[in-house]
Amino acid sequence: MKLQLQNLSKRYGEKYAVNDVSICLTPGVYGLLGSNGAGKTTLMKMICGVLEPTSGRISLNGERIEALGEKYYEHLGYMPQDFGFYPDFTAREFMLYIAAVKGLDKNKAKKRTDELLHMVNLSDVAEKKIRSFSGGMKQRLGIAQAELNAPSILILDEPTAGLDPKERVRFRNLISDFAKEKIVILSTHIVSDVSYIVDTILMMKDGRFILQEPMATVTDGIEGKVWELFTDQRAAEEYSRRFAVISLHHERDSVRLRIISDTAPGAGAKAVRPGLEDLFLYYFGEDAQMERSENENAGQV
Repeated sequence: MKLQLQNLSKRYGEKYAVNDVSICLTPGVYGLLGSNGAGKTTLMKMICGVLEPTSGRISLNGERIEALGEKYYEHLGYMPQDFGFYPDFTAREFMLYIAAVKGLDKNKAKKRTDELLHMVNLSDVAEKKIRSFSGGMKQRLGIAQAELNAPSILILDEPTAGLDPKERVRFRNLISDFAKEKIVILSTHIVSDVSYIVDTILMMKDGRFILQEPMATVTDGIEGKVWELFTDQRAAEEYSRRFAVISLHHERDSVRLRIISDTAPGAGAKAVRPGLEDLFLYYFGEDAQMERSENENAGQV
């Protein structure tokens, strides 16, 4: 199974939402990272056939998706960022409706619905109306509908947005269960959601891939650029003005800072092993810190 994007672009007027993206995807979990407006959703919508590229091509196993037509969509499972539910449907009714839209046989649809509602832990509320569901329950129903046709390509756009930490852990485990032998593209700007489950990191900025790297080696490029040091409050404020401070933690009479810098930011600074969040902030800086702050205020982190 190979999904190939070749020089893929999407332009609105003079602005490129996606700009000359190329990659060959094979089975595995890909974490698509980038700040808001990086082009992630536009890229996923083109892969799903929701948007038509301005230029470039998408091919499955060497054949253009336009030529494959409906056969291509049989391979796809898609959970968009703003998934629309029918609030007066029960979970079971909704699943059977989506199964009919996807052209599944009635008997197969019923069996698959029961299996998936069990997998996402919604069997006990299968006959309840979706309007009564929490955000986490709706998200679980969203991934269940994406899996109805047992797709070989699973696209999930911001699937954990708005979930509390417990629901996010549950959701990550679900994705791991569904990911076997599939191409899974998981788009998010919540870095911790991908660090546990992805095989490859794809990082987007201004419509382009700025990084395509296996998870095992993705932070090698910033080795020696992440530092920790202890200082007092006044000095901490000065460091915050001069450097990209990832975190600031008060510990008794001192402040522990985690800083991104190409060189040691000060006396006593110790180089530490970088993580995925360090990498994200290295590339996106203040924009990423602003988003993280917004997520914390919304109870997402």
